[in-house]
Amino acid sequence: MKLAPIVVSLLDTDLYKFNMDQVIFHKHTDLCGEYYFKCRDNGVVFTPEMAQEISDQVDHLCTLRFTKAELDYLRSIRFIKSDYVEFLRLWRPIREYVKIDLDEQGKLNIVVNGPLFSAMQFEIYLLEIVNEVYFRMRYDYGILLKSAEEKLDKKIADFNSGKYNFKFAEFGCRRRLSREWEDVVVKRLATETQNCVGTSNVYLAMKYNLTPIGTYAHEFVQMYQGIDSIPLAYTNHYAMTDWYDEYDGDNGTALTDTITTDLFLLDFNRSMVNNYSGVRHDSGDPYEWGEKLIAHYKKYGVDPKSKLLLFSDSLDFDRAQALFEHFKDRTKVSFGIGTFCTNDTCEKALNIVIKLQYVNGRPVAKLSDIPEKAMCRDEDYLKYLKRSVKFRLEREK
Repeated sequence: MKLAPIVVSLLDTDLYKFNMDQVIFHKHTDLCGEYYFKCRDNGVVFTPEMAQEISDQVDHLCTLRFTKAELDYLRSIRFIKSDYVEFLRLWRPIREYVKIDLDEQGKLNIVVNGPLFSAMQFEIYLLEIVNEVYFRMRYDYGILLKSAEEKLDKKIADFNSGKYNFKFAEFGCRRRLSREWEDVVVKRLATETQNCVGTSNVYLAMKYNLTPIGTYAHEFVQMYQGIDSIPLAYTNHYAMTDWYDEYDGDNGTALTDTITTDLFLLDFNRSMVNNYSGVRHDSGDPYEWGEKLIAHYKKYGVDPKSKLLLFSDSLDFDRAQALFEHFKDRTKVSFGIGTFCTNDTCEKALNIVIKLQYVNGRPVAKLSDIPEKAMCRDEDYLKYLKRSVKFRLEREK
């Protein structure tokens, strides 16, 4: 079964890939990164035909270049700088950076290894490819699409009836059913409700004149663990400082949980609180997290109503509505909703990730606020990182 090209534009990715890459382009071009694919679900089997199709799709991906219209669109985003756009005019995805193989049990292995400014760009494209190949070749796509359409109709009706009244952005690139379905979802949510404020997908933001939304991901904080001169327990400080220096306070939503929110708050001092417009939640109890951040803002005399709490951890619309009701009178609240928008069908969505695991040959890790989300290929390093975090928390709290 040969599929049509899945990625047809290099803009078909999350905005934060360009945001992070711009900082790396200006400040850290000496870093090399190694990324690993992982399927968190038990019992998922990829066939040799799927693996071959994924490889062929990556071959196609690496023939793409940014068009003039795409570069002009990136240049129109207020915080994307002209020299970085000129770099993208020359940039291309390099096939040799990506290794794909399948073991005898049907476990899919993907490794991306290259200069960080280039290797990092593969993540979303690869997840889009793997997801669509799997669902088109494993199931009857027509049946999946029909169930997705029925569920989307219900969601839109629930917004228009007033059952849901919160604002959100579509964050569904990485685990979408297909490129064509994400296109339908974004168009319909943006035109048939008053609640969708934008999308993380840059291509669809351009196509439908929507706001592209995103700041940075865990990998941005992780990469500082690979810089020799930076103490492990202070990587949030260096990441936020570089980010503020690059964007001058624009594009300022900080991600809190890369090496635990408690440690993040030690570096989220008065200056950083004022520099950043808000914070993003991605693991742990969202209610406890929200209360902790509101208390933190109050500690520095900052009105929480002037700051944004952005929730993005495995949300559906019911969970988002409950969170909105809980926090709406005390702070700004918004949501990034991914899989529930773009791969809500009669079959379970895959829980797949591609994570940065080495920088300049050194292991790096995401601790998260729950142990289940931690990911590191070097157990000794993971233990050392946890000790470093624990030591600083005990010394400074």
